[in-house]
Amino acid sequence: MKFGLISDSHDHLENVKKSIEIFQEKGVEMVIHAGDIVAPPVVKLFDGCGMQLAGIFGNNDGEKLGLARFFEQVGGKLYGDFADFVADGCRFGVYHGTSVPLLESVVTCGTYDVVVTGHTHKSDIREVGKTLLLNPGSAHGLGDTASIMILETPDRSTELVEL
Repeated sequence: MKFGLISDSHDHLENVKKSIEIFQEKGVEMVIHAGDIVAPPVVKLFDGCGMQLAGIFGNNDGEKLGLARFFEQVGGKLYGDFADFVADGCRFGVYHGTSVPLLESVVTCGTYDVVVTGHTHKSDIREVGKTLLLNPGSAHGLGDTASIMILETPDRSTELVEL
């Protein structure tokens, strides 16, 4: 199964649209947004895209009720501050990454096959024990190049895509 990973889109509508187009071209079945969407209307861009949508809150997501409503409208699942779910036999933990000690605990606990994070605006791909830590960077491009990531299970291959 192919997963599209996006984080820190910070209302950049054009880059979110580009991300969705790339995910569709690559055959992504599920998109995971690791927070800092910011404004609820960004979520509407995923309406009718043909991919499942899962997300969490980041530290800049203030309109939480609106985000939850829009996720529901597009058939997505917004987990809150942390997501713990299984997809394609892979256990995912998704945390924005605001607290480094908390993120390190999630990664090193050994519970998750894949941990998806954001917040730093820098991409990262690392194996920590049996856990694959993935940060797609910032879809907005704040502080660095705008980027997203594709994860393919079960081989856990990853592709970083610059927007």
